[in-house]
Amino acid sequence: MNPKMKPETTPGQPGYIAHAEHTALELPTPLILRYTPNERSNHWVTAITFVLLALSGLALFHPSMSWLAALFGGGQWTRILHPFAGVVMFVSFAFLVLRFWHHNLLEPGDVQWLKQIDDVLANREEKLPPVGRYNAGQKLLFFTLIICMLGLLLSGFVIWRAYFAFYFPIPLIRAAALLHAICAFVLIMGIIIHIYAGLWIKGSMGAMVRGSVTYGWARKHHPRWFNDVVKKK
Repeated sequence: MNPKMKPETTPGQPGYIAHAEHTALELPTPLILRYTPNERSNHWVTAITFVLLALSGLALFHPSMSWLAALFGGGQWTRILHPFAGVVMFVSFAFLVLRFWHHNLLEPGDVQWLKQIDDVLANREEKLPPVGRYNAGQKLLFFTLIICMLGLLLSGFVIWRAYFAFYFPIPLIRAAALLHAICAFVLIMGIIIHIYAGLWIKGSMGAMVRGSVTYGWARKHHPRWFNDVVKKK
């Protein structure tokens, strides 16, 4: 044995050498809280009602998709449940807006992030401006969803025949139905992109399921937010 080398001892004693196998077993991966339980619940209520609305809305939109009404108990129940589910989704989304709007304000670095969209798509994140809690793409989606939600709510009241449609002239009802379809299409496309991005960036879905992310994930994808969290700690 080399006399200059310190002998291995048991963990906790002076001179203990933490080899890789010891470190992997004894040192947990540090985590950062990204979403609280209330925030995650709010998100999933919005997400579930969105799925229900997308399916029921497609069933009402075109005869070729009317078979989807069977998921809700038939055409009559689909027409009854769809607008009420829409109100629930809007209220739930409004709480999300109140929680996260201040994290989604556009900043000078966001413009540069968009200009380097080729680096974003190629995962060259080290070349991008430091990202805060959300990147420019997430912020643009956030405001797109707000516009679509408002369009769906206002047009939905106009075409809600059981309670409000008889207050409006037929031309306005037809225009509202068209606006409703356009906003729904943009919203569905936006959510598909949102889901794809969550699957593309490994660890993003876990953040909304478990609520936490690793230090490495935060440092790589949202370095400015990571630095702010570490400074607070």
